[in-house]
Amino acid sequence: MLAAAPASPLAGIHVVDLGQYIAGPGAAMTLAELGASVVKIESPTGDQARHIGRYGQAMVQACNRGKRSIALDLKSDAGREAALRLMGRADVVIQNLRPGVVDKLGLGPRVVRDRFPRIVYLSISGFASRGPSRDRPGYDIAAQAESGLMSVTGEPDRPPQKVGVPIVDAAAAQLGAQAVLAALYGREKSGVGATIETSLLEVAMHLQATTWADYLSGGVEPTRMGDGQPNNAPAAEVVPTRDGHVVLSAYAEEHWLRLCRVLGREELAHDARFSSNERRVANRSALRAVLRECLSDRSSDECVMLLARNQIVAGAVRSYAQALNSPDMAASGLLVEAVGADGVRHRALGLPYRIDDAARPSLAAAPSCGADSDTLLAEVGYAAEQIRSLRSAGVVA
Repeated sequence: MLAAAPASPLAGIHVVDLGQYIAGPGAAMTLAELGASVVKIESPTGDQARHIGRYGQAMVQACNRGKRSIALDLKSDAGREAALRLMGRADVVIQNLRPGVVDKLGLGPRVVRDRFPRIVYLSISGFASRGPSRDRPGYDIAAQAESGLMSVTGEPDRPPQKVGVPIVDAAAAQLGAQAVLAALYGREKSGVGATIETSLLEVAMHLQATTWADYLSGGVEPTRMGDGQPNNAPAAEVVPTRDGHVVLSAYAEEHWLRLCRVLGREELAHDARFSSNERRVANRSALRAVLRECLSDRSSDECVMLLARNQIVAGAVRSYAQALNSPDMAASGLLVEAVGADGVRHRALGLPYRIDDAARPSLAAAPSCGADSDTLLAEVGYAAEQIRSLRSAGVVA
């Protein structure tokens, strides 16, 4: 009989988070959701996301639940020493500060891992550390632009578009956490930590791995085409309905024949324009006209129910409000509630997977900047008088 997995698989793992905005803090929070204890080290003014309005506050809540915060002046010797003491009991350090900043502070991976060889140290930068752009600051949008992602997003007769959300930052957080978990597993066998590097540019390209594989094997360079896929049809076709839009795919021959039957248009299977995937791609405009004719007088939900019960992939194009109120969202348990120290409740999204039957972790809301400074300093050996002295000197906020 298999033993039950622990409800918190990373219980006992300690993480120090030096991150800002989304990618670094998001990776650290993923580990917190898996049971790790995470300390967020901030400057006395806090994570820069705290100062960019409503969306910045959303970043803070989305990426910092379940952490404790200490505010340190890392430019001071005393602040660096306090940070190193915290790292001395850590298993993982994560940072995504501007290029070169952690090294100038004396807290880069070489220094930290020389002192604490068991630490797994993750750095997330805008561009790869070995490339000519290594010293450039890099946000999600720069990675979307320079990875080719924007060149394939949008309508063919319009300028390139970004994806509607900071998808590269979010993916970097999850892939960074994945790499940390692999390194922690490796440490169990070797006893030694690891230095991990990734960049938003590399993550953005990795997200397009299938399209890149096609291009690298001699395919035509992809361009913007709005909805649809360049080499298959019907594939990712957006079709208007009576009350919105649905998206559907049925390009495998078996699925195409089934779609023709479901729509009551079996003659389409023998129409010369649509007799193969290649012919359907060549006659995509005519194909889309047929789909509109067959589906536009039905509601989106009616279309999805009709297609899904016949094993044809389809989805209603939902707004955020509609997605939030959908039965699938309610059943998933993805929506979690975090309570702040002030008693304010914040709704957020938890990890998109479950381990066995364990309940999703209930994390506290993101802490205010420096909310746990005194407690954390005391935990690493500072006496009350020393903490007061650090505060007086402006080392701790």
